[in-house]
Order: sequence, then structure tokens, then C-alpha cells
Amino acid sequence: MRTTQQLSITLPNEMANTVKAKVQTGEYATESEVIRDGLRALMARDRAVENWLYCQVAPAYDALKADPSRAVTADTIRARLAAEHAKRQ
Repeated sequence: MRTTQQLSITLPNEMANTVKAKVQTGEYATESEVIRDGLRALMARDRAVENWLYCQVAPAYDALKADPSRAVTADTIRARLAAEHAKRQ
């Protein structure tokens, strides 16, 4: 059974030139390798975002929903940021 699939893609000139340059400089052996590496990076980023949402955002949301008094208003955040900025000036 075949483990690869051939695709035909269209890229903007700037991206196509980048792919070709990566091969020409010897950083990658083929254009396919450049695309595969880019897709691996995209998949890793997607996994990192999912992990962040699951491990940090969802628990923070649940905690805030359980205890709304933990919420901080936008005005409070602005005041804290202004105070921090003034302290560093």
C-alpha cells in the first residue's frame, strides 16, 4: 500500500521562490521536503494551541465561571498597565 500521495498545489510567486531557494541553497533536497517541513511546523503549532486551550484557557474559564468575583475589569487592567508603565519610565 502506498504511503504517499501526489498533490498539485499553486503558490504565490513569493512562496514558490522561497521553496525553490531552499532547495537551491541545499537546505532541502527537494521542493516536497520543504513543503513537508512547513506542514510539520504547522501541525506542531496547531498541537501547541490545542494544548494551551485545553490546559490553560479552559481551566481559567471554568474557574471564572465558578467564581465570577475573580474577574478583572478592563479599567482595572488599564490602570495596572499604566502604573507599570509609569514605574518603568
